[in-house]
Amino acid sequence: MATGLNHKTGGHGETRALAASTVSFTVCFAVWTIFSIIGVQIKQNLGLNETQFGLLAGTPILTGSLIRIFLGIWTDQFGGRVINVVVMLLAAVATWLLTYAETYPQFLLAALGVGIAGGSFAVGVAYVSKWYPKERQGMALGIFGAGNVGAAVTKFLAPFVMVAMGWQAVAQIWAVALVVMAAIFWFTTDDDPDLIERRRNHKHAKGTLLQLEPLKNLQVWRFSLYYFFVFGAFVALALWLPQYLVGVYGLDIKQAGMIAAFYSIPGSLFRVLGGWLSDRYGARRVMYWTFIMSVICTFLLSYPPTHYVVRGIDRDIEFTLEMGLPVFMFLIFVLGFFMSLGKAAVFKHIPVYYAGHVGAVGGLVGMIGGLGGFILPIAFGALNDLTHIWTSCFMLLFALVATALTWMHFAIRILDQKQHPELARPAYLPELSEKEHRHRTA
Repeated sequence: MATGLNHKTGGHGETRALAASTVSFTVCFAVWTIFSIIGVQIKQNLGLNETQFGLLAGTPILTGSLIRIFLGIWTDQFGGRVINVVVMLLAAVATWLLTYAETYPQFLLAALGVGIAGGSFAVGVAYVSKWYPKERQGMALGIFGAGNVGAAVTKFLAPFVMVAMGWQAVAQIWAVALVVMAAIFWFTTDDDPDLIERRRNHKHAKGTLLQLEPLKNLQVWRFSLYYFFVFGAFVALALWLPQYLVGVYGLDIKQAGMIAAFYSIPGSLFRVLGGWLSDRYGARRVMYWTFIMSVICTFLLSYPPTHYVVRGIDRDIEFTLEMGLPVFMFLIFVLGFFMSLGKAAVFKHIPVYYAGHVGAVGGLVGMIGGLGGFILPIAFGALNDLTHIWTSCFMLLFALVATALTWMHFAIRILDQKQHPELARPAYLPELSEKEHRHRTA
């Protein structure tokens, strides 16, 4: 496919497809995370508690997650060009109608429609991967995935628009941006090579049931857990951090939005680096880097402000441990950086293992990851209400990434032992080999 592609397009078709898909995903992601900013004002207007705010912020993520598997399949069947335009136009209508909501149930209903924008990820993965050979897909999908920076765009711009013109203006401007981007995408891209080839040969795409067949593999669900953390937790924190910074450090919404973007930017742009590293060193190694560093960061971020009293010989010694804002920003930057690498590494696996089912498998993995962005903000709010500890959100993320690291490590060990049975025996350890030799010769 790679040779024919380059011959037919001269590289221009694939470049346009990647560039337009990346920009459109950036716009869609900006809309998808819009409640991270306007939700703070809506929370104040409606007098919502933490759990209700978490549900409101996470509701668009629910829609964008659940529809991903179907959008991935439809992209394989009908082409990413038309499906992506439809997604953007539907999301634009829902985002504009959001400005007419007045009650909490109405906001939740409107948020479900806004979430359609999040489905663009599954469309883009299936569409972009069809333009590139396997050895270049990691880099290409990493560039496309950098559209996550749309969360930072919202955090940079939306607070200023909201303060100057109201939250309704944010929704209206973002809706218009979707319509403009849909038109640009339609007129600057071509149908993917697979779709053109099927039309030329009068062939039909695989049926939905055949597309779903790989989903019975446990490996697919393991990849989904990885993405639940590297992407789902990324989205959850992108939504939660402005509220966290206002509550913990007493910042105003503009300051909180700017600092939260300090997390979103590395969590997005370095996805390109993650794709390149996955192509060069292997996605498995990048996942180890991601999970190990994430365990360290989430552990440190989990530690709540604590006052200690040490009973000394002749007096009590008191001191307090509390994380300052500069240290918090540094750890959040590091966490976002490695999550970004991990997002690219997860999707490097999929075209390699499931080349004929990228839409279905990528859609499922994206759906589970996106569900993390819906479930986790609600869990963060519930934990705040239950424990009254702000850092409880990072305690939950520590448990999640530690579980993912453990499962990945043991799955890889089992796979290696099946492929290389000699690794299951201790003979490769010199000190054990010597003892075994003495025992046998005694």
